[in-house]
Amino acid sequence: MTTRNDQLVLVTGFTSTGKSACLKDLKNQDSVWYGNTEANKRLPFKSNFAKEFNITNVATQIPQIFAKAEEKPEIKTIIIDSLTFMMNQFEAQVVTPAADGRAAWGQYASFFKNLMLNTVATSTKTVIFTAHNSVIMNEADMVREVLVKVKGSLMNEGIEAYFSTIISTKRMTIEELEPYENDMLTITDDEKLDGFKYVFQTRTTAETMNERIRSPMGLWDRHETFIDNNIQLVMDKLEKYYN
Repeated sequence: MTTRNDQLVLVTGFTSTGKSACLKDLKNQDSVWYGNTEANKRLPFKSNFAKEFNITNVATQIPQIFAKAEEKPEIKTIIIDSLTFMMNQFEAQVVTPAADGRAAWGQYASFFKNLMLNTVATSTKTVIFTAHNSVIMNEADMVREVLVKVKGSLMNEGIEAYFSTIISTKRMTIEELEPYENDMLTITDDEKLDGFKYVFQTRTTAETMNERIRSPMGLWDRHETFIDNNIQLVMDKLEKYYN
């Protein structure tokens, strides 16, 4: 169950691993609309985005942002930061106060599905979502899984099913990165002194088989498993892959 928008990326990761920071080097920021669902949390860099939205009512504001963007050809990219807080907002505003909890949880699932399958899938814009990872015990297989935690029936489906490209932010030691030398992995002198680097993980490894990281087949070579924490590198790769 995936959308038809080729330029659709989900950036997942644990807290403070560089999910928002990865947007810093995005090109043509004056053509970007940035939607903040995290209580107007400040970005960790000075942006030049065309507009930054403080989203306080996800059910109405997010569809409106997509609809208005379609009327503006100069807007090329929409960012929602983050999907996790987007669903938390919907729960707090719609599900929690509802008299009929069962119906409200149905609305929770419907909101996300309609957003992804009708609004995002038909968007002519590049769309980037961020989301927070959680560690969940899969009792059936007795393994710890790393995934984006949501609630209700969406948890059974997995929201990752709606994305064809899922990149994960990581904090890695320089030693761990040594086997993955590639043109998109630049280790600075400061990072060498610190002994670690914030990176994207583009594909799973033997140690991360239970993480939901994926991309179109052949997008990333094995040596490109770890690259700089820079969303522009991902968008350039997708552009070249599909065109």
